[in-house]
Amino acid sequence: MTSRNLVRLFMTTLGVGGLTTAIVGFIVRWNEMQSYFVEFKIGDILSALIWFIVMGFLFSAISQMGFFAYLTIHRFGLGIFKSVSLWNAVQVVVILFALFDLVYLRYENFANTGQSIFSFFIPALILLAAGVACAWYKMKQTNKQAFIPALFFMIVVTVVEWVPVLRTNSKNWLFLMMFALIACNAYQLLILHKLNTQSEKERQERINRNANAPKKMTKKPSV
Repeated sequence: MTSRNLVRLFMTTLGVGGLTTAIVGFIVRWNEMQSYFVEFKIGDILSALIWFIVMGFLFSAISQMGFFAYLTIHRFGLGIFKSVSLWNAVQVVVILFALFDLVYLRYENFANTGQSIFSFFIPALILLAAGVACAWYKMKQTNKQAFIPALFFMIVVTVVEWVPVLRTNSKNWLFLMMFALIACNAYQLLILHKLNTQSEKERQERINRNANAPKKMTKKPSV
């Protein structure tokens, strides 16, 4: 990927994180924010908006670190297992463990007396649905082999990035960070091959321009 497209990926992902967090933030914290709109407190609304956007930038940065870490891990996995099918099978097992832990460990640590485990399925089901949809779309854009790696990234890597908030079990923070990570991870995953194609095209055009450029004639010294 060219440096220009790498910067473009970074900046646009920041925008996705900031916008998503701002929208979701006002929704999940509407009980707190409602009075600002009713009483038309522009200053408080702008302050809240800026705070949500900054937090979205932070979530986006975490997402981008996870994305490039997974690209490295994916290459290592292919090199270690020497087989795409075997590496995909390993990823499927890890996906199942991640979903199980997301439900069971949170239930064990945070469930109140008599509380049903089914309420702890909601974040996992949202993440699974988003992961399957994104992986399916990625597969349609590229090839069938992309489905499992895309699903692994959308589920396992998102859960790993999500850990700091999962430990607090704050409902507002839980959904605020979840939707921001899902949006940023999905965006990066779906645009990566397009940026790679564009980078290759730009690189080839640069080579062609250099090849067709007239060569400068150097004057030989008279002595």
